[in-house]
Amino acid sequence: MPMLTNARALIALTLALAATAAAAQGTAYVSSEKDDALTLIDTQTLAVKGTLPTCKRGRHIQRMPDGKLMVACTDSNAADIIDPATGKSVRRVPLGDEPEAFDLSPDGKTIYVSNEDEGEASFIDAASGKKLQAVKVGKEPEGVKVSADGKTLYVTSEVASLVHVIDVATAKVVKNVKVGKRPRRMAITPDGKELWVTNELDASVSIVSTADHSVIGSIKFAVKGARAEDISPVGITMTRDGKRAFVSLGKANHVAFVDVPGRKVTDLVLVGKRAWNVTLDKAEARLWVVNGLSDDVTVVDVAAAKAIKSIPVGRVPYGLVVVE
Repeated sequence: MPMLTNARALIALTLALAATAAAAQGTAYVSSEKDDALTLIDTQTLAVKGTLPTCKRGRHIQRMPDGKLMVACTDSNAADIIDPATGKSVRRVPLGDEPEAFDLSPDGKTIYVSNEDEGEASFIDAASGKKLQAVKVGKEPEGVKVSADGKTLYVTSEVASLVHVIDVATAKVVKNVKVGKRPRRMAITPDGKELWVTNELDASVSIVSTADHSVIGSIKFAVKGARAEDISPVGITMTRDGKRAFVSLGKANHVAFVDVPGRKVTDLVLVGKRAWNVTLDKAEARLWVVNGLSDDVTVVDVAAAKAIKSIPVGRVPYGLVVVE
């Protein structure tokens, strides 16, 4: 009888773990600067299904190669590693002072993080939390992007209006690229040839050649009825085929659909207040837009270029990851 009871308990536990893992699928995780928690949205019903506590002032959130989630918590000076299968924090990794944005090496072993107060880009060992390198950059570093081969790191400086090109092997800045005012986030075209940089106070995107790191083009945004100073691009993402980019326009409360080869805006979609960061789902059928001033997330039908629903989430939402 005890053996039978133990077997039944093991089966029940296995089924429970499988159910928990399945529940993690089809979930959007939204970080919040004011709630110290992630909001969980069911991607099918577009309804909030719960929250997960995390460290203080959660900002950039990204999925790791092993499937776990990493959240940069600015006021905790750390990253929280969360297992979506169990819905629990696994560990914390020190990220230095005032971490905001980060990226991971292709193998997930190194975290590259911008430390605003220090004016540094730090290389952090993901396993131990040990700082491996610190590279001095311009004031208020923000966006962080690693090339697909892991050899080059790009960091934006909001104050200096520069993109710093860092050689990962030597941890040295090899070039400073002048872009528009207050550069924020970046995307690299799938062929690796172009770096697209959003310029918050210039209502534009700068396009940088990754071959020689020269600026080879730009796209200026305009929204009918919006003041020029309210058109403040921040978030950017691209489709896997490199044909389309999506740029959030901040206080202009719109997202721009951009034809990448043609370098022109094709659609503008009205979303919430202060459209901040943008994420595509796996099928690239829906665009998720985080709105920092209306405390919600707008889901956009990409094919129709039309907002489907705005979902109330935490206070001052910042970043979003979709787990499918």
